[in-house]
Amino acid sequence: MKSQQLITMKKTQLQGKNATVAKRKSSGVDEYIARCPKEVQGDLAKLRAGILAEVPGATERTDYFQWPGYSYPGLEYYDGMFAWFSFKKPNIRLHVPPSVIQEHRKELAGYATTKAIVSFPEGKPIPTTLAKKLVRASLKAMKHKSINRIQS
Repeated sequence: MKSQQLITMKKTQLQGKNATVAKRKSSGVDEYIARCPKEVQGDLAKLRAGILAEVPGATERTDYFQWPGYSYPGLEYYDGMFAWFSFKKPNIRLHVPPSVIQEHRKELAGYATTKAIVSFPEGKPIPTTLAKKLVRASLKAMKHKSINRIQS
């Protein structure tokens, strides 16, 4: 009987170790996407993948504005944040600094924009190449602001 208890205890300990190793820290982005309508979850996931592919060292967060956002190590300005995405019916939105919207206004002519948001209509393919370009420009703009802030 004691040997059976010992075997059961060892299995339980091993399962606990494996569960700890396999478990990754949640950034809240998976949960955000899961709360959105099923018909946009795939597009949100593509936008997320595009951002992470463009800036592999980025950290996903949801503590700013409760939207999925991305910060980059070493950026001092805006707590390192450089881009966000969100869904507000009927649009999937990419949030970037206003200077990025201004610099790319010709490319963005076919999309609704505000000072810092580009809206991609639900049901139409996300222009991944354009989104990546905006994210790259956003990171560059925030790096520039960080450098200017440090020098001031």
